[in-house]
Amino acid sequence: MSDLLERLRGRGWRLTAQRRVVAEVLDGDHVHYTADEVHALAAERLPEISRATVYNTLGELVSLGEVIEVSTDGRAKRYDPNAHRAHQHLVCGRCGTIRDVHPSGDPLADLPAQERFGFSISTVEVTYRGLCPDCAT
Repeated sequence: MSDLLERLRGRGWRLTAQRRVVAEVLDGDHVHYTADEVHALAAERLPEISRATVYNTLGELVSLGEVIEVSTDGRAKRYDPNAHRAHQHLVCGRCGTIRDVHPSGDPLADLPAQERFGFSISTVEVTYRGLCPDCAT
C-alpha cells in the first residue's frame, strides 16, 4: 500500500474505488502530475472515472494537507503527494519537469534578521530553476 493510501486510511478517509485510484496514481517519488495527467492515468486503471471526480478528489486531498498544489511559471497546477517531508523543488524552465530536492541546512537561517522586516515567518519555499538533462542537450 502506498504511503498516501496509508495516511488516508489512518485519517479514516472513505476510500471509494475512485479515490483509491487517484491516490495510487499519486504514489511515488518525484510525482508532480497535472490534474489532466492524474485523470488520464486513473482512467487507465478505472475507465469510468470522470474528470470532475479527479478534480474534486485532488481538491479534497489538498484541503486535507495530504497533497501539495505546486504552481510554477503560470503552467498548470501540479500535485505533489510528498506533503509530510520538508523539501524544495527543482524545475526545468523548458519542459516543466519538477523534482523534489532536500538541501541540507535551514533556508530560513540564510535570511538575515534585517531582511525579515519584522515578519514572523512560518514557512519557506525555495524553487531551483534550470534545465533538466534532456533539455540541456
